[in-house]
Amino acid sequence: MPTDHGNLGTLRHSFSEVHNRHTDAGWAREVTVRNFPISKNMAGVNMRLPTGAVRELHWHVPAEWAFVTYGSGRITAVDSGAQKFIADVKEGDLWFFPGGVPHSIQGLGPDGCEFILVFNDGNFSEDSTFLITDWFNHTPKEVLAENFGVPASTFDRTDRKDLWIFNAPPPGSLEDDLEQSKQPFVPNPYAFPLAAQKPNFESAGGSVRIADSSNFPATTMAAALVEVAPGGMRELHWHPLSDEWQYYISGTARMGAFHGEGRNNTVLFHPSDVGYVPQSIGHYVQNVGKDTLRFLEVFTSPQYADVSLASWMNNVPHELVAAHLNIDVSTLRKMAQAKTPVVPV
Repeated sequence: MPTDHGNLGTLRHSFSEVHNRHTDAGWAREVTVRNFPISKNMAGVNMRLPTGAVRELHWHVPAEWAFVTYGSGRITAVDSGAQKFIADVKEGDLWFFPGGVPHSIQGLGPDGCEFILVFNDGNFSEDSTFLITDWFNHTPKEVLAENFGVPASTFDRTDRKDLWIFNAPPPGSLEDDLEQSKQPFVPNPYAFPLAAQKPNFESAGGSVRIADSSNFPATTMAAALVEVAPGGMRELHWHPLSDEWQYYISGTARMGAFHGEGRNNTVLFHPSDVGYVPQSIGHYVQNVGKDTLRFLEVFTSPQYADVSLASWMNNVPHELVAAHLNIDVSTLRKMAQAKTPVVPV
C-alpha cells in the first residue's frame, strides 16, 4: 500500500506453514513465539480429533481458550474444589480452562472435531503439557498403591508412555457420564455457545459477538467472533487492555496496522492464518474477497475493550478536531458519535 512505511515486524503467520504433529488418532500444529516472534503473550494450536480420539487427560500452567471450528466433542475438567465439568461442544462453541485445571477432549460422532486453542503465554507448546500417563510412569507403584488404596498390581499395565492423542471407544451418553460422579458441578461452566449468541453489534456490514467475564464468568480471556460482509470493514480502532491474537476462519482480509513514529504496515490474510496486533496499536480489517469474512479476536484480559477512532473524534469538540485535520466542522457533525465496530457496506 502507498501509505505503508517502516517495519512493524511480521504480523501474519499461518498454521498451513508449520509442522503438523500426527498420531494414528489425530494431529495438531502450533504457532508460538518461536516461529512467530511478535506473538509474545499468546500461542495458538490447531487440533483435529476424529471420532473417539482423545487429547489425553492433562493440565498446564497457562490458561486455555478454545473455539470449535468443525464437528463436535466432549470436554471434561475438575477444579481445585473437586467439582466436575462435562459437556458436549459443537462448531461455534468455545471453552476456557483456567491454568492448572486438569481436562480432556474427545471427538464425537459422526466425524469428530477440529478446534483452535489459544494460551496466554507465547512460549507455551502443546508438546510440553503435564500428562497423566507420564506421571504414572515416573511414580513408584507402591506410592500409587498407597495413594489410591489398592494393590500395587493394579498398576502393572499402566506404563503407556505419552499417549498425547490416542484412539479410544467413543463415549456414551452425556447424561451417563454426568451421573457417574456424584460430585457437584463447577459453579461457572467452562463452555460457552459464542456463535449462537445474539450479536453485541450488528449492521449491514456485519456483526460482532463478544465473550468475556461479563457473560462468561469462568473466563479470564476475552474474545470476539467478527463477521464482515464483502466490502465491509472492521473499523479503525485499538485495544487498550491486551495484545490481540487473530484467527481467520473464512474469507479474505486486508489489515492495516499503525504503530506511530510514521510506521504503518498492510497485510493480507486467508483461512487458517494467524494475525497479531500489539496492545494499543491502531488497526482496521477489510473484507477484500467475495465471501463473508469470519475471524476471531482473542485477548489475555478478562474484559473485552476497544477504542473507536470515529467515536473519539466525534466526542471531543469539533473545532479541536478541525484544527488538527483541516476537516470542516459541518462535516464532523454528520459523523457517527457511537462506535460502529463493523462499518456498513
